[in-house]
Amino acid sequence: MDYKKLTEQVCAVAREAGEYLRREQHKLREEQVIQKRAHDYVSYVDKTSENMIVCRLQELLPDAGFLTEEGTAASLPSSSYYWVIDPLDGTTNYVHGFNPFAVSIALRSECEILLGVVYEVSLDECFYAWQGGGAWLNGNAIQVKADHQIGQAMLGLELPYDVENYTAKGQSLIRQFYGRCSGIRMNGSAAMGICNVAAGRWDGWVERYIKPWDFMAAALIVMEAGGKVTNFAGNEMFLDGDDIVASNGTIQQDLLKAIESLP
Repeated sequence: MDYKKLTEQVCAVAREAGEYLRREQHKLREEQVIQKRAHDYVSYVDKTSENMIVCRLQELLPDAGFLTEEGTAASLPSSSYYWVIDPLDGTTNYVHGFNPFAVSIALRSECEILLGVVYEVSLDECFYAWQGGGAWLNGNAIQVKADHQIGQAMLGLELPYDVENYTAKGQSLIRQFYGRCSGIRMNGSAAMGICNVAAGRWDGWVERYIKPWDFMAAALIVMEAGGKVTNFAGNEMFLDGDDIVASNGTIQQDLLKAIESLP
């Protein structure tokens, strides 16, 4: 399989979906937004975007399975490789007229990610990578800032929807790094937070209680950009988990050490 060519085709699919998101944002009305759980939103936009993506990807790889956020396709893969799709990562941002929000598409096998594409709609930024091909942003190669130590680091410490289980952990991480690193940011999109690490804008990113479609594509992009991705235990077998630590590699142990002391 020519993963470079396939990645280019997936970029086109992501851009098509992104153009739909861009058009619909100004038409979306508050009464059309459904709350799946506290502060976790979905609308016809998510579902239509996902359906568009699934249909296009079926044309590219008819035998591939799917794992999708909104359940448009079968939730469990039936083949040796399958697509992992978030049709609108950052829905809360989207419905509030805030950025970023993105389309995230990955192709994975049982044990590895084969390609990943994250298209951030508002800035027209397409991040992408295929296994062994490096990491790219709109045709330009990107790399993590491996020379940044923790004192220079800009960190993304997102707060997931699972308030009951994560509040104490999130507060602990903020206490440990506030004033110790260059800055702490939250942007409301896991895919874009991780891609910010790949592009050298941020140096580390941490979140728990997230889904594979939130991080799958971006994780490969970070690794191909020279960074490091593990779960909270420091294990590189993170694909089927719900906790992710992505960094420039240099500060990975700083992040994992802080996680060890979480309540």
